[in-house]
Amino acid sequence: MRPEQGTMQSRAMAMAALLELLTDQPVIICNGFPSREAQKIADRPTHFYMIGSMGSAAAIALGVALSKPNKQVIVFDGDGNVLMGMGTLATVGALKPKNFIHVVFDNEVYGTTGNQPTISNVVPLEKVAKAAGYVNVERVREREDLVYEFKDMLKKDGPSMLLVKVNEMVEDAGRVMLDPPDITKRFMQAIRNS
Repeated sequence: MRPEQGTMQSRAMAMAALLELLTDQPVIICNGFPSREAQKIADRPTHFYMIGSMGSAAAIALGVALSKPNKQVIVFDGDGNVLMGMGTLATVGALKPKNFIHVVFDNEVYGTTGNQPTISNVVPLEKVAKAAGYVNVERVREREDLVYEFKDMLKKDGPSMLLVKVNEMVEDAGRVMLDPPDITKRFMQAIRNS
């Protein structure tokens, strides 16, 4: 089902469109509903689901990107998570990993805890990333733009940020049923030889 022209898509719809374009790339997914939705859409051993640890997904993805310079590393993040770990944007910008793509699903709320508003409506996170040193930065709303810009970023040296404006609709997805040590072990085995 496609959203009507001009309306924002849900995070799950946007995430599904991106996951269709990925194969074996490591994908680090922030805590809460994003991890739940990603696991429901396409569970892969190369997906690292955050259970708690809000604000840490980009830092973990940065570590993976630095240790696997020949592998493109994707992070699926939320605006609340980015705001909580804002220092990571500066670290990514300073270290400039060419293989780092930071996708931020911005719904302007802390969705997992009850839709309390974030401040991303007044702090444009893509502009913060650009100021911090990200090389490619785009802000999208429509599915066609999302797919086009993501495909383009997959071809370019980063670091890159794709900020995706989404609505606060949540996919009906249960909790991630893997324990954190099992997620870690599975993920490390999946990326070991890449």
